[in-house]
Amino acid sequence: MNNRLPLFYAVTALYWFSTYTYVPLLSPYVVALGGSLSMAGMVVGSYGFSQMLVRVPIGVWSDKIRSRKPFVIAGGAMGMLSSLGFAITHSVAAALVFRLLAGIAAGCWVVFTVLYASYHEPHEAPKAMGILSFYTSIGQLAASTLGGLWAEHHGWHAAFWLGAAGGLAATVLACFVVDKPPARDHGGIRVGEMLAVGRDRIVLGVSCLAVLAQVVTFTTMFGFSPEQATQLGANKADLSWLTLAATLPNAVASYFSGSLFARWIGERNVVAFGFAIAALFTASIPLCHTLTLLYVTQAINGFGQGLCMPVLMGLAIRHIEADRRATAMGFYQAIYAVGMFGGPAVVGWLGDLVGLSRGFWAVAAVSAAACALTYALAPASGARRQVITRSS
Repeated sequence: MNNRLPLFYAVTALYWFSTYTYVPLLSPYVVALGGSLSMAGMVVGSYGFSQMLVRVPIGVWSDKIRSRKPFVIAGGAMGMLSSLGFAITHSVAAALVFRLLAGIAAGCWVVFTVLYASYHEPHEAPKAMGILSFYTSIGQLAASTLGGLWAEHHGWHAAFWLGAAGGLAATVLACFVVDKPPARDHGGIRVGEMLAVGRDRIVLGVSCLAVLAQVVTFTTMFGFSPEQATQLGANKADLSWLTLAATLPNAVASYFSGSLFARWIGERNVVAFGFAIAALFTASIPLCHTLTLLYVTQAINGFGQGLCMPVLMGLAIRHIEADRRATAMGFYQAIYAVGMFGGPAVVGWLGDLVGLSRGFWAVAAVSAAACALTYALAPASGARRQVITRSS
């Protein structure tokens, strides 16, 4: 098993690299093309909208054909095509189309996570998801840092070409990933089984919390924090450093959230603490009047957000049997994609209507509410549910 992991980590990092080289620039780029804050929110959020549509079908399809590898390859290829589309076009409408395509690429992540989880024992799911999230953050961190720096010297579209190169590398390397299909030949998923997975209380509860976590992430470090920075005089390189300030602590928190931190204070407390940090430092964004102070708030905010998602991801599939995990993860990721889409769309609308500051304060309130809801919706540490099995 150990010799397959480094390759999988490389594919994971490059896969996310392909669609994140331009993320720090995306909302300022749309505004520079003549779009409003509402339109920028739609472009940013379209990434989540297409994920919402495709993640369940991808999970079901993967379980049905009992193979994961083709979807890993397809994820890299779609990421490459999305960045390539950005690179050769120059309009708001094209930005919307190719960000939708990036969401389809990200829809394949459901299969990445299930394949990686299959390399580990079920009880190791939260820890495994933390490690995988670390390499996700590494890819996003490298992409957002290099993309902004490259764009500062060579123009907006340089970041898109860099993403296309990363997607090509991910696609090639993915051809060598070791597949591990479900052990039991169940001949595909029946409708009753799919519905049982979708209405499972833990899957639904954890997914609702993930929606709120993604609202915070995609309206701050992957949404409108860069636009806030441009209002303080940031250039393209500054936007890269801003995203680096958020994603590096996010990567550290992701790596330890499901293992070290969960052992110390329990999985549910890790999630609640992460939401509390995010609430406080999202509310602080409009109060920052220098780039340095904004960097500090984003660093702490990124750490808080990194505590939440890996633990929630592991909790969503830990109690599901192996040959239904792609479906469970598909439901989970399709539901949390609502936050990726709805958060930026609503905050962009609020930004045009009453100002971006009030949009950030609304998101802080959402994060504070999620902190409280964690104790109602997430399972307590050590809790186990009956595994969902095949219909007779």
